[in-house]
Amino acid sequence: MRSSSDTTPTSRPIRRLLPCAVIGMGLLLSGCSVFLSRPVPRGSLVEPDDYAQLKPGVSTRSDVMDLLGSPTTHATFDDNTWIYISMETVYVPISFPGIRKQDVVVLNFDNGGVLRNLRTLNLKNARPVTMSPDVTPTPGTRINIVQQILGNVGRYNPMSNLNSTFGGSTGPMGFNSGPGHGGTGNSLP
Repeated sequence: MRSSSDTTPTSRPIRRLLPCAVIGMGLLLSGCSVFLSRPVPRGSLVEPDDYAQLKPGVSTRSDVMDLLGSPTTHATFDDNTWIYISMETVYVPISFPGIRKQDVVVLNFDNGGVLRNLRTLNLKNARPVTMSPDVTPTPGTRINIVQQILGNVGRYNPMSNLNSTFGGSTGPMGFNSGPGHGGTGNSLP
């Protein structure tokens, strides 16, 4: 006779699957953290505490170098403008890295090397740049099939220098000495 504490045959497989389901769910949830990308810092790591110490009209280039280090870049046509760029990027699968955070510090100096202006920009100030779909016309680059076939006719004549074992033409002034021509090359007498 069976007691009520005995399990039925249908409940035994469920009890066996429950630990497997718990372990499988734990592995599934832990696997999600593997695919979560971590932010990657790039550029100059400039903190607001660092550039807050700079005073326009007082600080010099050497003060800036001591506090912030060398700039990420200079302005294209003005060596008196220093730019420090800092950003955090996140890898996105099958795409370019996404920018999570971006800070730009622009410093303008006068000709004497004294700081005149300090500006800070962030990701809100950024403007997206796209490629232009237009095509620049370049005349003279289209050739037809006849020009392709006849284009190299007469450019190389292996019989132009019969005295050479390598064929081809002689070098400048009719000499065929030097490296690659079977001559003596650049040897000293």
